[in-house]
Amino acid sequence: MTEPAPLEQDGPPAALLATLPEPTRVRPGIELWLVLGVSLGQSAVYSVLSIAEKLTRNVPLNQQTTSMNNSVVPDRPWLDLAYQAAGIVFPLVPALLALYLLQRTGERRGIGFDLRRPGFDIGGGFALAAAIGIPGLGLYLVARALGFNTNVSPANLAENWWTVPVLVGLAAMNAILEEVVMIGFWFTRGRGLRWPVWVVLVSSAVVRGSYHLYQGFGGFVGNLVMGLVFGLVYLRVKRVGPLVVAHFLLDFVAFVGYALAAPYLPWLRGS
Repeated sequence: MTEPAPLEQDGPPAALLATLPEPTRVRPGIELWLVLGVSLGQSAVYSVLSIAEKLTRNVPLNQQTTSMNNSVVPDRPWLDLAYQAAGIVFPLVPALLALYLLQRTGERRGIGFDLRRPGFDIGGGFALAAAIGIPGLGLYLVARALGFNTNVSPANLAENWWTVPVLVGLAAMNAILEEVVMIGFWFTRGRGLRWPVWVVLVSSAVVRGSYHLYQGFGGFVGNLVMGLVFGLVYLRVKRVGPLVVAHFLLDFVAFVGYALAAPYLPWLRGS
């Protein structure tokens, strides 16, 4: 009598498993620089190059204009919308990567990017946006008047039915990307590197200011201060949620508010 064939194993044989390398331990420094390198760290380098280019022109800084959120092909609205959608989706990938890396180490819930406390996040976000937004506008106007900043034009999409939704999407993308990476991920990995708290706080704020240098030195200082305030709030409440809400509101007002108000307020355009 022949013996029945052995049942197939559910996984690879033990001998093969023994030859596989053990999972690599977490290296917070490498993860931090890689995430930065494909996202906001890269933006900081290009922003430094941009301000260098602006400073070497034969035109004063406050007579130059920095245009943001521009149409790519305004004569073909359907294609322009596709470009804008790609510009919203792909920058979110580094934030998803940061969340994935935090999930691997069981730290994702610890940054407070979830829906467990929606009332707290929304209320705190509105309060924080008001505390940052009004002084921030004043700083921008003073820096521009003193010649330290360009005229920032934050909304330059062609008029279409999708213009406002795209601006809202861009505001949400900026808020999620910056706060997840520069606060939640940076602070968690900085702790893993055993950096002193003040080093984590200041370094995060400096990087945030650096990738806004393309606007001028007012943009750098304003976002440096914003980074310090957001970092201190995070250290206190241990949640990224209110910061995302506040950042979204600030960009929403800057993008949509500018698009609606600029035609009637010449001083806002620097003219």
